[in-house]
Amino acid sequence: MTTAPIRRDDRRISPVFLGIAAVTAVSGWAAWTGFADNPGLAVFLFVTAAWIVSLCLHEYAHARTALHSGDITIGAKGYLTLNPLTYTHALLSIVLPVLFVIMGGIGLPGGAVFIERGRIRGRWKHSLISAAGPLTNVVFAVVCTAPFWLDALDGVPDAFRYALAFLALLQVTAAILNSLPVPGLDGYGVIEPWLSHRIRRQVEPFAPFGLLAVFAVLWIPEVNGAFFDAVDAVLRGLGVHEWDTYWGRDLYRFWDGTEEVPAPLSS
Repeated sequence: MTTAPIRRDDRRISPVFLGIAAVTAVSGWAAWTGFADNPGLAVFLFVTAAWIVSLCLHEYAHARTALHSGDITIGAKGYLTLNPLTYTHALLSIVLPVLFVIMGGIGLPGGAVFIERGRIRGRWKHSLISAAGPLTNVVFAVVCTAPFWLDALDGVPDAFRYALAFLALLQVTAAILNSLPVPGLDGYGVIEPWLSHRIRRQVEPFAPFGLLAVFAVLWIPEVNGAFFDAVDAVLRGLGVHEWDTYWGRDLYRFWDGTEEVPAPLSS
């Protein structure tokens, strides 16, 4: 396994990330305690900040795996600091995924840390680097749903429960969508090393448009319905009822006028 000396500054957690994590903690506390007059605002801040945290961890997983696979330039690029401002496209990495959540309640993956693939030898390593990001979303979803599948919801305030459910929905949608074998997404990155050079050359021009193409296809009602049926099935397997995700999304969109937090459905 190839490793490289990393300076302390290259791996020091960024104040930007710590600030986002602090917003997550404070807004989560507000949603838990009911401190805010508007529970929807607390849920909005908590879910948005936690979603950005997960995006940073997603990209960190790519970068860390690439470092140990042979790309010794990762540290100098700032990718190990969890600072989203170091990403190749901050707009694609943070701004667009957050806008997608606000607009449609869907966790589309972001873009990109730049990995020098020429430094990495072995198709399995290339595939693992691409798979590391979606696997991070899977782990995040499992953590968010732990109170549900562990049947440990007694004492969890309703607003916080719904926020966790909606955040889990975002993680599941991101994991599924980013695992699709579409150019520009991680799912394609997993299989790309195993394709012929001719096919890769033919597909390469379409990579910048893969994410937008997925978003466009999801606007087709039949596709959107089938997709969210699959997402709901996964969440039900993790103990999350559609009621929880519905009210999580409703509270998140607090500007639509939600004023009261409904009680959960009986188990």
